[in-house]
Amino acid sequence: MQERSRVTVDALLEATARILVKEGFDQASTNRIAELAGVSVGSLYQYFPSKEALVAALIDRHNEEVMQAVRGELADAVALPLAQGVRKLVTVAVEAHRIDPKLHRVLTEQIPPLGRLENRENFNRQNYALFATYLERHRDEIRVADLGLAAFVCVTTIEALTHTAVLHQKIDSDDAIEALINETTRLVVGYLIPQSS
Repeated sequence: MQERSRVTVDALLEATARILVKEGFDQASTNRIAELAGVSVGSLYQYFPSKEALVAALIDRHNEEVMQAVRGELADAVALPLAQGVRKLVTVAVEAHRIDPKLHRVLTEQIPPLGRLENRENFNRQNYALFATYLERHRDEIRVADLGLAAFVCVTTIEALTHTAVLHQKIDSDDAIEALINETTRLVVGYLIPQSS
């Protein structure tokens, strides 16, 4: 029974994602989602009270996929010298944006808040905290005094650049991605490490 429930929920979330990407939030309805998922509307309502609840669950699932990738890479990056570690983190940010990029774009840019701002803020706080922890481990190499602010500046910079490059500029060739990673790494490391005169 539990396995059937999981399969049904997954089918509903996948159907929601397909409709959002193809037609947008306004065109999604519980009837269309249920039909595409191959379940009755009654079954949909057993798991989700509304379209908004489905979309919120989809956002949570997508964010968790991204955070799992980030956490694992961060653990590996901690042991690296700062420039190599930042490069690894920039690389994982690019890869995170390439996890279902069409869905990522819809979820981050086209979906109304749905009362989930607290979850989004929590997601952002986790990213900042993880990066601040990373910076603390490299405290002797960096010049910034306020690690919390530095984490905010670095995470926001990496997020904005990778988001825009992957989702809007369609940077997806290996050479273009490599150039993006190199330039973003240079920018962040230049901010963190004092330049010799």
